[in-house]
Amino acid sequence: MTTLAENLAINTIRTLSMDAVQAANSGHPGTPMALAPVGYLLFNERMKYDPAHPHWAARDRFVLSCGHASMLLYSLLHLSGVEQLKDGVPAGEKAVPIEHIKRFRQMDSRCPGHPEFGHTTGVEVTTGPLGQGVAMSVGMAVGSLWLGGKYDRGGKKTMDFNVYALCGDGDMMEGVSSEAASLAGHLKLANLCWIYDDNEITIEGDTSLAFSEEVGRRFEAYGWNVQRVADANDLDALRKALDSFDAEKERPTMIIVKSVIGYGSPNKAGSHDAHGSPLGEEEIRLTKKNLGWDENAKFFVPSEAYEIFAQGIGARGAKQYAQWEAEMKAFGEEFPAEATELQKLLNGELPDGWDEKMARWPADAKGTATRNSSGKVLNQLAEKLPWMIGGSADLAPSNKSNLTFAGAGDFSVETPAGRNFHFGIREFAMAAVTNGLATIGIRSYCATFFVFADYLRAAARLSCIMELPVLYILTHDSIGVGEDGPTHQPVEHLASLRAMPNMVVMRPADANEVRQAYKFFANEKRRPMCLVLTRQDLPTLPRCEEGNPDSCECAIGLWKGAYILRDSLNPATGLPDVILMASGSEVHLCLSAQKTLAADGIFARVVSCPSLDLFADQPEEYRESVMPKACRRRVAVEAGVEQGWCTYLGLDGKFIGMRGFGASAPFNQLYEHFGITAENVVKKAKGE
Repeated sequence: MTTLAENLAINTIRTLSMDAVQAANSGHPGTPMALAPVGYLLFNERMKYDPAHPHWAARDRFVLSCGHASMLLYSLLHLSGVEQLKDGVPAGEKAVPIEHIKRFRQMDSRCPGHPEFGHTTGVEVTTGPLGQGVAMSVGMAVGSLWLGGKYDRGGKKTMDFNVYALCGDGDMMEGVSSEAASLAGHLKLANLCWIYDDNEITIEGDTSLAFSEEVGRRFEAYGWNVQRVADANDLDALRKALDSFDAEKERPTMIIVKSVIGYGSPNKAGSHDAHGSPLGEEEIRLTKKNLGWDENAKFFVPSEAYEIFAQGIGARGAKQYAQWEAEMKAFGEEFPAEATELQKLLNGELPDGWDEKMARWPADAKGTATRNSSGKVLNQLAEKLPWMIGGSADLAPSNKSNLTFAGAGDFSVETPAGRNFHFGIREFAMAAVTNGLATIGIRSYCATFFVFADYLRAAARLSCIMELPVLYILTHDSIGVGEDGPTHQPVEHLASLRAMPNMVVMRPADANEVRQAYKFFANEKRRPMCLVLTRQDLPTLPRCEEGNPDSCECAIGLWKGAYILRDSLNPATGLPDVILMASGSEVHLCLSAQKTLAADGIFARVVSCPSLDLFADQPEEYRESVMPKACRRRVAVEAGVEQGWCTYLGLDGKFIGMRGFGASAPFNQLYEHFGITAENVVKKAKGE
């Protein structure tokens, strides 16, 4: 039974959503109207959440995976009175004032078309690409268990929290949600609850056009606790389903809720007309009248609605937060070392001595594959960075991504403090789960073959948008893969990922550049990084060795994206005659070519370019010092496509790389076949 007060609060959510979409003349009113009772119940009765402390580490998380229904979330944040934070401290204003709702989908409003993490306090993740939200919620649920396993003491659960994700038919159809649900069921994430809005409507019409499976039976097969609610307006039935979630200790919960999209609209309820466009002024008046609302009032919030939320989530959340603060104070007094470590995690800081095991690699002509040096440096870093966890899409032995030091262990519900995560062959979900982990402060990473970066691209893009410092370890980076052939030889992937704003693409040339890449990652707070690594061995270059004519500059130059590795200047001009530039496995080809050119009286500068993204960010003065405009003879070498190098090659430069896909053969034969050789570098440098 819905009380008058509850009905008032629920209809406030509905009318705010209708009015905002109409004012913007774009958006999705139907789902917020349908799910207003669900949102009300979660926020005002169930969630452990304090609007005055919205970054409380142990708060429950709410993920609106159907991000197009963003006005549902904005209405709830407004009514709850959530504080806006800036750099983690109160900004002195509410996260969603009514003025911002009136400017829904407009420039500088904190109510953008889809929820944006970091823009509006209370938005836990950026959603919109369907399926990504529910997949990230799995990462959050894992993070909750990991924090509890790592830091809970004496039977007190100070860091555990629940994760609620609201999803729709589109989420259920996207493949990433299936991968994530399968993984969550396997891991027995009992702190995870998905609420599925089964309204049977998509943009094109009824879901029967393309979707006829029994979702509940599918999730039962995944190992979920499945509950069904026949009517989204039945608060008692919703409470009973949520009680089942609370009581469940071994399975994640899926609550399937039947709803009517555009509920209350006399002419558009239950129709795709209520999905992705405004209802229209006349239909809004009719709907408000149907709901018992003032049909002429716009953006009207009764004072009673604010009071209902103040007495609910406001009072309950304040009490819960105060209790947690007292528990954390006692925890700090009893376990000061663990409390200090936890606070550093939450603050995004590094522990003391985090890099003390990351020793410089000695020169070695044979060297090692950068995937091998990555595996060693990863372990050196992770052993000293206790909240670094991650894993691979069933490729850890090849990616060298397992943590092997004593005590690392594997994550499971039985061993929740384990550091190695087994994602299975699920790249789509793997990257999204990694994002979810990163939102709660864990330094997360995931790994796969570089060619499969296409599978995780959607989640990687969200890493960039959300400014999450996630690490993507991507091995087998080129035709150097060899015999596996073109299906496993990435050629366009470097250019593709470099095109992604805010992504740092790092392709180190040797073990010492790998070491510096991990140092860069550890210090980075706002950008994800793709660490692109070889299968084949590369020489470990001599660095900063006085008196050694083959010595190269120190690898710390990697932090600037590109740097002069070894120089040779023409005494007559004070400039190099030609600039040879490369990344990763092709750098040593340029060094070899430099020697040949020197014997022919040509002065060549070798520039290592591990990250064109970082180099582009450097001041003009630095870029000019590395690649002076006066030197127009340039050769770039990379076992990928040319796109992205033209900026630095100019009109006269030459590119050596791939023009098409690879082939199946030993890698050294492939490099010869495609002309990626030191001899060809010499020819291009000479203009032949």
